[in-house]
Amino acid sequence: MQFTVVIPARYASTRFPGKPLAQIRGKAMLAHVHDRAIESGASRIIVATDDDRIASLVQQFGGELCMTGAHHVSGTTRISEVIQNCNISENEIVVNVQGDEPFIPAENIRQVASNLSKFDDYPMATLCYPIAETDDLLNPNVVKVVQSEAGSALYFSRSPIPFPAKYMSDGKLTVALSQIPMTFYRHIGIYAYRAGFVKKYASMSAAPLETTESLEQLRVLANGFPIHIEASKAAPPHGVDTPEDLARLS
Repeated sequence: MQFTVVIPARYASTRFPGKPLAQIRGKAMLAHVHDRAIESGASRIIVATDDDRIASLVQQFGGELCMTGAHHVSGTTRISEVIQNCNISENEIVVNVQGDEPFIPAENIRQVASNLSKFDDYPMATLCYPIAETDDLLNPNVVKVVQSEAGSALYFSRSPIPFPAKYMSDGKLTVALSQIPMTFYRHIGIYAYRAGFVKKYASMSAAPLETTESLEQLRVLANGFPIHIEASKAAPPHGVDTPEDLARLS
C-alpha cells in the first residue's frame, strides 16, 4: 500500500502560538510528528505551512516542504493546495497527520490509510478510541463520535454523544462512567482521503454544522458523503492544545 502523509502546520494558533516549534525532550514538536510519519512507512511526507519560521525548521531536519496561503481555516483545505502544488494524483491516498500529535502511533497512521484502501465506497476514513474518563466525556476539547454498526461515522460533536440523559444532572454525570451501559468514543483527529476528494471538499461551502461545532469533518457528513471509522489499534495519546498540555509531555 502506498500513501502520502501531509502534515499541516501553522504558527498562529489561538491557544498556543508557535506550537509546532515548541521543544519536547530536546526536539521541536513538528520534528517528532515527522518522525512518526517516517515510521508509518509513508511513501512521501510533506509539511504544509504558510510561516517562514516553520519552513526554516523543516529545512533544518531535511523534510519536504510545501508553502501554502495563509487563508486556510482547516488542515484539509490547506492540503488541497498541497495536492495541487505537488502534483499528487487524484487516486493517491493522503493521510492528514496533525502537527500537534508528536507521539501519535505510527500504527494508527498505517491503519487509517489501509482502511481507506479497502473500501472504495468511502472517500474518507478516520479513527476513534473508547473514552475511559468522565472528564474526557464532558470536555469540549475532546471530540466525541457516534457510528453505525457498519462502521460509518454518524456524527461528531464537542458535546457528549450519545447524550446520557438518564445519568446527567446539572451538566454532570450522576454515576460512574463505567456504570453506563454504553461505550463512548473520542475522535482521533487523523484523516485519510483520496486526493480527488480533498479538492472536492475545498470547493464546498462551509456547512452550518461545521461552523457551529468548529469541526471540519462535519462538512463531509453535511454534504452526504460517508466517513469510515474504526477504533484505533494503538492507544493514542492526547494532542497538544495548550502550553499546559506541553508541560505534561516535557
